[in-house]
Amino acid sequence: MQAILSTPENRFQNLPDYPFQPHYLEVDDGLRMHYVDEGDHAGAIVLLLHGEPSWSFLYRKMIPLFVEAGYRVIAPDLIGFGKSDKPAHRDDYTYAQHLIWTDTLIQKLDLNNISLFCQDWGGLIGLRLAAENQDRFANIVAANTILPTGDVAPNEAFLKWQHFSQTVPEFPVAQTINRATVTELSEEIMAAYDAPFPDESYKEGARIFPALVPTSPNDPETNANRAAWQTLMQWKKPFLTLFSDSDPIMKGLEKIFQSMIPGAKGQPHEIIVGGGHFLQEDKGEEIAEKMIQWLKSLNASN
Repeated sequence: MQAILSTPENRFQNLPDYPFQPHYLEVDDGLRMHYVDEGDHAGAIVLLLHGEPSWSFLYRKMIPLFVEAGYRVIAPDLIGFGKSDKPAHRDDYTYAQHLIWTDTLIQKLDLNNISLFCQDWGGLIGLRLAAENQDRFANIVAANTILPTGDVAPNEAFLKWQHFSQTVPEFPVAQTINRATVTELSEEIMAAYDAPFPDESYKEGARIFPALVPTSPNDPETNANRAAWQTLMQWKKPFLTLFSDSDPIMKGLEKIFQSMIPGAKGQPHEIIVGGGHFLQEDKGEEIAEKMIQWLKSLNASN
């Protein structure tokens, strides 16, 4: 890893509804991962994994509700995003490396009895890690995500996005999020999504992410993702889908989880009305309340 960029702290001043204290952990040689750590450390853990090109700011509406309900909330910024460090070279980012970095955080914090909420790339990473570390995960909520093997061709909407991300001269982070929400984001919120990236040199991780999604059986992560699916198809722990009604890329993929994962049988799956791809932005409070209600029902039945 030749060069690591760190976003200046003053870029994150006065963020709306994001009062959380920063925490950092070294996940590679000199490479720091930022994470939000809120709530009772004796409480059960809710792990919130974001995707592309967002960061833990996406979870600002959900975190306080989990804390109020008695949970300890961990919301990392993936390497290359948010307050986490950003390798300056695109080649430093691979799917495998993101798995290692995120797994290092989980192992170093010794997180157990995890309730995982994952969306977008948060699922590509989180579902793999759950399959490979089953003992650490108690249950899973999948929202607008999938675990692709490349055996099924992606839809046209994704291919267009992938091509756009690799060819656009200036990668429009906040505009990308705004286009994928039902809500029209304010200038203040847009600025918060752009805050991690002072200029294009900080965006190598964000730019390459769409190209790292396995889209053919020859992808380097295909076999490992197939193996993860073999585990998930035996997964009997509770598995809930909360997908939204207005996501052209992920719409309908919840049925794959519901039909293939034993733990998804009989769960109160829902389609969130009025939510785009970034449903945490559109319907964050509603999603958190549904997840809390679900977790409480699981505890009551045990």
